[in-house]
Amino acid sequence: MTPRVQYVSATLRVVMIKVLSIAGSDPSSGAGIQTDLKTFQTLGVFGMAVPTALTIQNSKGVSGTHAIKPKVLSEQIDALLSDIRPDAVKIGMILTRQNVEAVAAVLGTYRIKNLVIDPVLRSSSGKALLQPAALASFRKSLLPRAMIVTPNIPEAEVLAKMLIRNEADMDFAAGRILDMGPAYVLIKGGHADGPASDTLYGGKTVLTFSTMRRKGEFHGTGCVLSSAITVFIARGLPVEKAVEKAKQFVDKMLKNARPVGKGRTKYFQF
Repeated sequence: MTPRVQYVSATLRVVMIKVLSIAGSDPSSGAGIQTDLKTFQTLGVFGMAVPTALTIQNSKGVSGTHAIKPKVLSEQIDALLSDIRPDAVKIGMILTRQNVEAVAAVLGTYRIKNLVIDPVLRSSSGKALLQPAALASFRKSLLPRAMIVTPNIPEAEVLAKMLIRNEADMDFAAGRILDMGPAYVLIKGGHADGPASDTLYGGKTVLTFSTMRRKGEFHGTGCVLSSAITVFIARGLPVEKAVEKAKQFVDKMLKNARPVGKGRTKYFQF
């Protein structure tokens, strides 16, 4: 009799990487939770989003903001985290002090560790996206929870309460922000002259990541960068490598950005 050979197929366990954005809604889909979700999907992870505020905006700028009620915001995040545990969380626009405190309280309850904070303070058209009355709570309640915070130079000036005129000022401002509790701070140099250089503080060495400066004005660059960092941290990369890969991703996306409306800003194409 011919012996039988039995083949047993192993079941492959696919690990789904899950990330969450807590940020404002941009109806033009160039920034905010809409662009965060597109970034998450492009980079191959399962993305979720909780809106903190609704904005009235188009390609020409932001003309109005309306905060989600703190209780509704808390309930959204609580319902989500009680069921689906994200591997990393990104925070963008929050707008009000009450919502800063609501977000901080829920994240504290669930002990979220991989937290990326993009301190969205003001739109490029000058509209406040974090009210001045919320700044103290933002510094005290959210920054200490962050693995990394990603301000541009004007945002770093506000957080550190100082002007940044040169590299030494930037180093000092980064130190002030680190003293508030985040493990890392990435100061984005998009508002400076020369190459598009971002500097990472908080590790064993200060690292600068530079790419060619692209011509034109771009909408949502900070959202895409912080969302990409969130994805790579969720995948288990160290912060330094996550920033490097996110910076490369943004540079690739900038090459294909195009205007979509009557404004001058270019939008990312995913």
